[in-house]
Amino acid sequence: MARVVVDAEGGDHGLSVVLDGVCRLSMEDTTIQMLLVGDADAITEALETRRHNPARIQVRHSGGAVPMAEDPRAALESRPDCSILVAMKCLAAGEADALVSAGHTGATILAASQHLDRLPGIRRAALAAVHPTEGRHGPREDPFSLILDVGATLSATAEDLVNFAVMGSAYASVISDNPKPSVALLSNGTEPNKGTPTIKTAHAALVDHPSIHFIGNVEGLDLPRGTADVVVCEGFLGNVVLKMLEGVTEVVTDLAKDAYARKFLWRLGLTMLSQGLRQLRTMTDWKQYGGAPLLGFDGGIIKAHGRSNARAIRNAIKVAAKAHDRGLSNEIRKGLASAT
Repeated sequence: MARVVVDAEGGDHGLSVVLDGVCRLSMEDTTIQMLLVGDADAITEALETRRHNPARIQVRHSGGAVPMAEDPRAALESRPDCSILVAMKCLAAGEADALVSAGHTGATILAASQHLDRLPGIRRAALAAVHPTEGRHGPREDPFSLILDVGATLSATAEDLVNFAVMGSAYASVISDNPKPSVALLSNGTEPNKGTPTIKTAHAALVDHPSIHFIGNVEGLDLPRGTADVVVCEGFLGNVVLKMLEGVTEVVTDLAKDAYARKFLWRLGLTMLSQGLRQLRTMTDWKQYGGAPLLGFDGGIIKAHGRSNARAIRNAIKVAAKAHDRGLSNEIRKGLASAT
């Protein structure tokens, strides 16, 4: 029975959307216990207007959220009882097995760094993200690949990149039921001698790594193709790539809407392509995945998208519980230990 603490104040859409997702999940056939952190009076009042299973939900009071535009360190120092800090302390104290937040990413990472231990051998944590691909991955034919790091740290050593590969491989195996996920390094060429000195050193280490199915380097054009199940890079590059992929997806969708509204022939053509467009929307719908993991800490953390709706919140909680139930941290420990 997984216990998931939820930052109820985080996210662009506020408390209402988070509660909708939590309440829906509480009515399902699940054993997940949820601890909501936020304004206790507001949460209690809102729950009274929603169908939910009270046996699955508890409430812990906190004093507001970290504003998205605020510096995370200054915000945490000035708001010692903010929702993400209270939630993280619950996780650190063993009151929960995993945490979900759609709030300030920097504040979530910093709060984890302040209150959680890193897994043995991990120097830097990694924020992973899923991105849509043309290819399918694993026995479930998942249309997403995992990329990490996408922003937990700006730079990384070769050792860090190897650890990112171990963590990403373990996550893909546990969450996507992929027993042997392919792992690649993001570089400016597929040849082993391409890339920065850090990438070259990491490449040499991953070739012989006993717990990683390493397929070599991939280029940017390989990401939407889904050449690898897990793509490893430093945080600065990963964040740029992730934002570009999100932007391309939104542009394609907007162009289709604009074309549909402009001319009859375009509408006719788009109608003929409607099945393909529906498949595109399904493939690029990040809400079905829920959130992305912050890996490297001794405690499960799922960072949901700031724009998450109720469905995304619900799915993020389910992913967090699944990661705990399937022993993600232990799988990462095994992968790290295998190379020593």
